[in-house]
Amino acid sequence: MTSAIKDLAHALKNSRYTVVLTGAGISTESGIPDFRGSGGLWKARDAMELLSLETLYYRPELFYTEGLRLLNTMRGKQPNAAHKALAWLEQRSLVNSIITQNIDGLHYESGSKRVLEMHGNLRTSSCLECRRKTSFESLADAVAKGQIPPKCHCGGILRPDVVFFGDPMPPCFDEVVQEARQAELMLVVGSSLQVAPVSYLPSLSKQLAIINLEPTPYDNAASIVIRNKAGVVFEELLDYIRDEDDVWE
Repeated sequence: MTSAIKDLAHALKNSRYTVVLTGAGISTESGIPDFRGSGGLWKARDAMELLSLETLYYRPELFYTEGLRLLNTMRGKQPNAAHKALAWLEQRSLVNSIITQNIDGLHYESGSKRVLEMHGNLRTSSCLECRRKTSFESLADAVAKGQIPPKCHCGGILRPDVVFFGDPMPPCFDEVVQEARQAELMLVVGSSLQVAPVSYLPSLSKQLAIINLEPTPYDNAASIVIRNKAGVVFEELLDYIRDEDDVWE
């Protein structure tokens, strides 16, 4: 048991409002490659090209073949120990909300309730004309049948409910900023904290803790920094919390 794990447990206990910010690193243990690491999703092809509004509108064949294939690498995965631990902590009021950069939906799959998905999700799609929502599967099925671009009943084009390059931030971003400002403790898990506007959020919280394999620009500002896999850290953290009941009374 490391002292940093104990410090994190006590920080969670003492914080009256804890917000968790998660990035791609929390989902690597579920079999989803991160974006910048060795073999990351950025390495296969320029994701900024494949997953952009320009490609969606002007090169739909590329978007709905290679772009959709890239999105599908993040579907059908299972939550790992870190996702499940965050849901457990939320159930015990030790975590108040989760802000995630991820679109894989694994926080919801693990049972977390208050999740703000900054970059959208892979559960639904929307019509660009009538704004009607439908399932992501209906979009994928249409593409599989050769309909590119996939069409809504009204004849409009269906697109995944993901924030692509060129999209504005989603409506929930205002709530994200409010959550960050309200946080007495922000726990960052698996994020490089190098891409705006996410990189701005930790500066809004009163106390910062970071779990990430690689250094981040905020390490010097954090009171707790743990460089290890998220699943390993959370298993150890939950063991400590369960064994030290007197800490939580």
